[in-house]
Amino acid sequence: MRQHAIRSTHIAIIVLLGLASCLGGCSWFAGELQNPTVQLQKVDVIKARLVEQEFMLHLRLDNPNDRDLPIRGLTFSLYLNDIKLADGESDVWLTVPANGHKRFKVPLRTNLWRNLKPIAKMLEKHDKPIHYRFYGVAETGVLFGQSVHLERNGEIIPGDFIPE
Repeated sequence: MRQHAIRSTHIAIIVLLGLASCLGGCSWFAGELQNPTVQLQKVDVIKARLVEQEFMLHLRLDNPNDRDLPIRGLTFSLYLNDIKLADGESDVWLTVPANGHKRFKVPLRTNLWRNLKPIAKMLEKHDKPIHYRFYGVAETGVLFGQSVHLERNGEIIPGDFIPE
């Protein structure tokens, strides 16, 4: 009876190890992933109220890895100069092909009211660049995924967005 229990335990361990080695998208077994690059391609205004604003960020992820990159959630922050505009979260699920890219959208809610004066000062000088920074952490895989970091720094010139 005792040998039967030991044999069952060994079989269970072998089955679990076999299943774990077959799990696709689990970077824990496949080694380290290179961080993808992110581009903020467009920002849509959804609602602009006095206390709360809603935007839709259009992002593009470029995967430098030789294997598909499954994204299973994203947390991020967006800054203008040194002012944190917002923190966001998305439960987005997508797979970025190996050495390829994928476009997707994430919602963003913020309250610009508390930073209205410094933002207005930045926007007064139409030809002076404003530095922005997008920083995020994306989770990969389903069971044994790892985190990859997303960061994009750049500049916008407010005058480029003013219609003639």
